[in-house]
Amino acid sequence: MFITARELAAEAGIRHAFFTREGGVSSGIHASLNGGLGSSDDPAAIAENRARMARHLEVAPENLVSLYQVHSADVEVVTGPWPAERPKVDAMVTTAAHVALGISTADCGPILFADGAARVVGAAHAGWKGAFGGIVGATVTAMEKLGARRERITAVLGPTISAAAYEVGPEFIERFKAGNRTYARFFTPSERAAHAMFDLPAFIALKAQEAGIGRFADLSLCTYGDERRFFSYRRATHRGEPDYGRLISAIALD
Repeated sequence: MFITARELAAEAGIRHAFFTREGGVSSGIHASLNGGLGSSDDPAAIAENRARMARHLEVAPENLVSLYQVHSADVEVVTGPWPAERPKVDAMVTTAAHVALGISTADCGPILFADGAARVVGAAHAGWKGAFGGIVGATVTAMEKLGARRERITAVLGPTISAAAYEVGPEFIERFKAGNRTYARFFTPSERAAHAMFDLPAFIALKAQEAGIGRFADLSLCTYGDERRFFSYRRATHRGEPDYGRLISAIALD
């Protein structure tokens, strides 16, 4: 039902989980632990799935908070459940106990952050656009404003599409190279002319290094390649499926 990272487990007073697609009540293409509030799944099934995740994290169901993710580099400070609609940002930070920060993904990179000494945690949604735009550094800066120190922060990248499954076209490649010519190292030739395989996890790791994070780890789990455990937007698209489930990665303070 969930995966933990030893790097985060070593942080005192922190609970976390990278939930898989297993252990829920959804059926069909959403089977079974779909936590995506924006999916076309039965809302009652989504609510039950999220309640199960909340129980594991030892928070009330309403305290498992999520975002309306828009591939931005914007961060929100969480003090409790949202009073109204979910904010349209892609990362959250908090010092509030018993609130779980839940990121929704299905190929993009979920990153969980913790400074146990300062009792500050964060969670970010890092697709290529967010990573390119600076979501990793923005999350670290927001944590610093709450008392964290970047050299003390541990960050872990959860299940993400791997380079072996992420083919991109020439416009995508040129966008990255125009931003920084050294980004060419994140692309390897694919079988199609002018296309390449993009290493999103390695690019996120670079952004973590640039942000001065004390310890960064990648679980090295591919969402596309492991259908039993993970949802994948790209896999669903290749199959012509009408929708896809969402994985939840979450972190909380005791």
